[in-house]
Amino acid sequence: MARCAYNSNSGSIQETEVPSTKRKGRQMTQPQRKVSQEKEGRTGHESLAGHLTAPLMGFDLAKEITQLHQEEAWPRTGRNSKTLVKHPDFRIVLIALQKGGHLEEHSADARISIYTLSGHVKLQLPDQTVDLPQGHLLVLDRALEHDLEALEESAILLTISWPHAAEIE
Repeated sequence: MARCAYNSNSGSIQETEVPSTKRKGRQMTQPQRKVSQEKEGRTGHESLAGHLTAPLMGFDLAKEITQLHQEEAWPRTGRNSKTLVKHPDFRIVLIALQKGGHLEEHSADARISIYTLSGHVKLQLPDQTVDLPQGHLLVLDRALEHDLEALEESAILLTISWPHAAEIE
């Protein structure tokens, strides 16, 4: 079994070999190693529908962070990220940032959570600054403008949850 992730920094599709293991009668997906493939004319996450989903998925986040640090984008851009889970209404993204790394001001049409796995980040909102050292979790409502800066080498877990159409109305 394999799943793919689009690396916007290198422009390639990363295929991950994903063996299934049985655990008390249930199947559990565990990510393993990446194998690069050329983009083959595909663009962004739109071409990956269904590849980052499974009924049950497990991740070794320490290994995922190490992998992000070993990829070409890390020394070149000072940051790297990987979408771990992708559903139409839900995403989980692992982001690694070098000290001083910055995610420019933006907002999302979704509720998000930011959990600092390691390091220390600062989130700037229009009316306040929020300090997020390792182990801290922050939840933001939809459409709140914010930017993020790494005060030291950091890894964060970003969760994005879009509302169902009934909730928007």
